[in-house]
Order: sequence, then structure tokens, then C-alpha cells
Amino acid sequence: MSDTASVLLVEDDAEIGALISRYLGANQISVTSVANGAAMDEALSQNDYDLVLLDLNLPGEDGLSICRRLRRESTVPIVIVTAQGEDVDKIVGLEMGADDYVAKPFNPRELLARIRAVLRRVVGVRPDNPETARQIYRFSGWRVDVTAREVIAPSGSRVAMTAAEFDLLYALCEHPNRVLTRDQLIGLTHGPVEGPQERSIDTLISRLRQKMENDLRSPRMIQTVRSEGYMFSAQVSRR
Repeated sequence: MSDTASVLLVEDDAEIGALISRYLGANQISVTSVANGAAMDEALSQNDYDLVLLDLNLPGEDGLSICRRLRRESTVPIVIVTAQGEDVDKIVGLEMGADDYVAKPFNPRELLARIRAVLRRVVGVRPDNPETARQIYRFSGWRVDVTAREVIAPSGSRVAMTAAEFDLLYALCEHPNRVLTRDQLIGLTHGPVEGPQERSIDTLISRLRQKMENDLRSPRMIQTVRSEGYMFSAQVSRR
């Protein structure tokens, strides 16, 4: 991530859009604001953005549909904005591929913190850090390159991961054959920023399983430990 990150804001309320743009702009984040999905598509076709900040309540194509469509086409990080207390929207948004969410009305400082947290996760571990240079995890034919934030399947094909999915897999690789509670996984993947609710971790686990497990009814690598959490049952080697 460069000194100035670029965010594409999809928000139909001009007043809220202006407030977000001013606040983020004052904190070294460049904001391009559009009002709907069609305008978002045009903006993405013309420029690259570090993150999409997506309101769910939009005219025409709704935010959840946009999120699902955008995730099929791109791995750009997505932070969704939901109405206060709409837990269902939050969970569905994560299921559609969003990396995080913030609820309206929100504190601008919380919004900034969440955006920065997602952007840090996308940047990943820099190779100029001697303690973590070129971290590569291997297990069951899989390869996870932390520096490149790349996941390679046993077939040799690259598996696309969102920032949230990659962060969760990284945390599991760091703690193999150990039961991790949902609260621990939230802390490992979100750091000092308050993470998603427990059901959101369940959603991310489900998304990882869909990409990595052969039998979703009886997952072998990412196992559920009833009343406790999850365990990554793999022999992990680290280079």
C-alpha cells in the first residue's frame, strides 16, 4: 500500500458521501464517490482502487448483489456499510465475499480504523522484514505464500482468496493442531480492531472449506470442535 490509499465509495446519499470523503481525505486516503453499481463498474474499468466501501441500501442493484458480482470478478477488498443492528445483512455480506463491515451510524474513526486494518492485511508481510521474509507454509500438497499472499492448491492452480479468507488461513497455519475459539480467531485476524461477531467467523470458515475441502460434510483439515471452536488438522511445515 502506498502512502495514499485509494478508496472507491459506493454511496447514494450525497451528504454522507461528502462527509466520508472529507474525513478519509484528511487521513491520507483518496476517495472517489459514486452513487450506484453502474457508476462503480465504470470507475473500476478506468482505475485501480485499493478498496471498495460499499453501502448496502442502494437504488437499482442493491449492495449485496453488487458485492456478490464484484467478488466473482475481482479480489479487491470490500468493506460493506449496513444499517445499525442488521446482523443478517452483515452475515450475508460476508458470505458474498466482503472482508469487513461497519454499521450506520458509525464513528468516522472506527470507519478509518477498519479500512486501514483491511488494507494492512492486503499488503501482508513485507519481504524487507528479516523476521518474516518469504514465509511459505506447506500442508497436504497446499502452499501458502504469506509474502505474496498467494494460495496454491495441490493441483498447482492458484486459489483466489479475499483478504479476510487469507488472514484466517494464515492464522490457522500459524496454530496447527490446536483448538482456537472464535474469539481467538477474531483477535488473530483483526488485531486491535474489533472484529466480526462469532457467526462471521463461522461464515469465513465455511468459505475456506468450500475452497479447500474435498468433502464439506466431513472436512478433514478445518475441523469443528463442538462448544470450543475450530482446529486446523494438518501437518504444517514453514519455510
